[in-house]
Amino acid sequence: METMFDTLLQLPLFQGLCHEDFTSILDKVKLHFIKHKVGETIIESGSPCKQLCFLLKGEVSIVTNSKENIYTVIEQMEAPYLLEPQSLFGMNTHYTSTYVAHTEAHTVSISKAFVVKELFNYEIFRLNYMNIISSRTQMLHNRLWAVCGDNLEARIAYFILSHAERLSGEKALKIKMEDLAQIVNDTRTGVSKTLNNMQAKGLVELHRGEIVIPDAKKLSENLYQLSL
Repeated sequence: METMFDTLLQLPLFQGLCHEDFTSILDKVKLHFIKHKVGETIIESGSPCKQLCFLLKGEVSIVTNSKENIYTVIEQMEAPYLLEPQSLFGMNTHYTSTYVAHTEAHTVSISKAFVVKELFNYEIFRLNYMNIISSRTQMLHNRLWAVCGDNLEARIAYFILSHAERLSGEKALKIKMEDLAQIVNDTRTGVSKTLNNMQAKGLVELHRGEIVIPDAKKLSENLYQLSL
């Protein structure tokens, strides 16, 4: 049976650490384990990021609002998952998204002070942290320079996918049709017609004020074909 020790060693920041080093870390650090009920807010957008928070078990819904509150993107993430490691340092050290327990969820947090004072002394931890931040930066850079062409379906798909944390799994975009039309530079009628065509292909599901993407990977593959 897998122990909590084994689960922690599977987390991306601790992978590669030997048992001896990890045992030494656990002897020094205060780990804050919390069990969250379904629907409970784990972290609120805009709150200070003063710790590394790991999702050990369950699923969370990541809810991200645009600055003007014109649209909201919602996606689910399964454990193990590290919540916004990029928000621990930099110009803005506040969480950009709200995290809500989609199922019963277990989290563990480690304070920023301990990360800086103790964990950064371990080379493998520093490398893991830099790899996570670097990979995210490269992914966002690649999306920024992606070409979606003049096809309206491609522009809609690109807009949705460019706001996703991962290009897999179910996503939801809450937005008014006229706002989406303005963003993709087309008419409301054109956007509505294109979305209905996308729904017929199984790429999206349309609801009042909401577009559900059942499988972001399928939408991404379709975008790639449209861009050829």
